[in-house]
Amino acid sequence: MTTPILCLLGFTAWNLLLVGVIGTLRTVMVLRGTSKPTEFQGGVPHGGERYWRLNRAHINTAENLPAFATLVLVGTLLHVGSPRFHTLPVVILVARIVQSIAHIASGNATAVNVRFTAFITQMVCFFWMLVLILRTVMR
Repeated sequence: MTTPILCLLGFTAWNLLLVGVIGTLRTVMVLRGTSKPTEFQGGVPHGGERYWRLNRAHINTAENLPAFATLVLVGTLLHVGSPRFHTLPVVILVARIVQSIAHIASGNATAVNVRFTAFITQMVCFFWMLVLILRTVMR
């Protein structure tokens, strides 16, 4: 298994962990009687602040998963041989986890700056991977 594929699995596992925690919290709230099953409407803030941050962190992760998967799979299928192509997914995965943790932890200025830095890091790596793929195709 290549490093990019392993990182794709890690990214997917992180997404599943976040949604699993959300599902568990919702189940607990319903079973305790503190929430009704109909109170969890999409796009409408519900639950406490940290719960809503967890929700947003999951959505952010899910939004980026298709782009990451496409880059990793296309690059793998095209046999992009650059060592950078094998390093960038590691950076992306670490940055995604950092972004999610910062998002869940707080909304203060430091956390927002950490989130933004992690986000920009991922975007730069996505574009870098795209350039490496395009270079391979154009040879």
